Amino acid sequence: MARETVLVLDCGSTNITAFAVDADGRIVASAGERNNPSPQQGCPGDWRVWDLDELWGKVASLASKVCAEAGGEGVRAVTVTTWGADGTPVAADGAPTYPPIAWQCPRTRPLADAVAPERARHLYDVTGYQVISFNAWFKMAWLRENAPEALDEADKWMMMPGLLSQRLCGEVSLDATSASTMMALDYRSGGWSEELLAEVGLDESFFPPLMYPGAVIGNVTAAASREIGVPEGTPVMATGHDTQFATIGSGAGPDEAVLSSGTWEILMLRTPGFEPDDVGFTEGLITELDAVRGLYNPQLLMMGSRVLEWVRENLYADVAGRESAYAAMIGEASAIEPGAGGVMMVPSFKPDAGPTKKHNTQGTIVGLGLTSMRAHVYRAAVEGLSFQLKDALRILTAATGFEPKGIRVVGGGSRNGLWNQIRADVLGMPIALTGHKEATVLGAAIAAWVGAGRFSDLEEGQRTLATETIHVEPGENAGRYAELAGRYGSLPPALEDFYSG
Repeated sequence: MARETVLVLDCGSTNITAFAVDADGRIVASAGERNNPSPQQGCPGDWRVWDLDELWGKVASLASKVCAEAGGEGVRAVTVTTWGADGTPVAADGAPTYPPIAWQCPRTRPLADAVAPERARHLYDVTGYQVISFNAWFKMAWLRENAPEALDEADKWMMMPGLLSQRLCGEVSLDATSASTMMALDYRSGGWSEELLAEVGLDESFFPPLMYPGAVIGNVTAAASREIGVPEGTPVMATGHDTQFATIGSGAGPDEAVLSSGTWEILMLRTPGFEPDDVGFTEGLITELDAVRGLYNPQLLMMGSRVLEWVRENLYADVAGRESAYAAMIGEASAIEPGAGGVMMVPSFKPDAGPTKKHNTQGTIVGLGLTSMRAHVYRAAVEGLSFQLKDALRILTAATGFEPKGIRVVGGGSRNGLWNQIRADVLGMPIALTGHKEATVLGAAIAAWVGAGRFSDLEEGQRTLATETIHVEPGENAGRYAELAGRYGSLPPALEDFYSG
């Protein structure tokens, strides 16, 4: 008899992975592959959309492999967690009336650029969101101006978790965590923003009722059962935006902030209220709904390991294999002293955020000399990202008043030992790592087990499936990084002109 598990479909914009997770939080089987948006046919070359048939094909294939290994007959629930921001309108039968516009697509930037500072502040006070061009509301606005039939012929709007869950069970859905990435909720009233929806010719009837983690969306259909290998009728549970479930699965204590470290980094808190202020607005803070109803997640979005991927692709292309390249980068950079031989990398900090709405996806390298090597650049990148984190922590503390005693790091970036030590040294506080390798998956599995009746709520699941914590304390280089902090405290004057131009 197959072990009882839940099937977690962790669909990221870079990687898709399917996991079978048992009631003790152990991963029984997994399978994954890369994911990327597609060029939109007949449109400008840099426009990107998601091919839902292709995306579902990958998800179903991976799920089938996992169920074949773990025993699909033992699956008690299925759930889907994805990235935020992307969604699309669908007809009454669930078919998209327009391909989902990917967050990487630049088509909505002119709409974001046209938002005046006073308007941006109002949007922040209402929705908790900065003016970020890839927010779903801007996609609705773009569709209203450029493809109005896509909205007029549609019945509902769904975000990515709902679009994939619909393939499993045939039901439309919208989870609260994904909805909170749309810049369309009014946190003051607790519902949709009538003002913002009216501006794009919509009202709240265009959206399915919000669901919270652990709610049952529907049941696996006969067709989906044949594709993925779980029994027909298996419940499909709501989870949603992956960041919130990384927090649930992290085991973070009440005195810790949580850093979800991947392609992007998100530093976040879990708070009982929404209190927008000048500091948060000016410095790029955004607020989303927590996986637990009634809690909020003030957070800062930053560029993350994509910076390190750039170093790998451009300076370590001679090393075959991604894992081997990272081993070489970390090994070489570990032999470099703090300060990277005078090389400094300043990564982008805020995408389209704050009153200036800058599109800062480019960074800067300064201090290169004739003796600089690629290891200096990699170490400078890791140090730059760590000082970026230090500044984000300063902003989060100033905006909320919360002063964490440590940072809990989850995601792919948590597995880089050099980076974790530099983070601890730069921050002067411990870095905590969960013993579970997949915090997002564990958090989503907890929600699925709640829906399956194993746990009464997310909190019980967290307590029951708590994993060991590994602490990385500030080391002998902490003092040196304290001395170097001023170098990263402000950009060189010439770069200030570049970024403000």
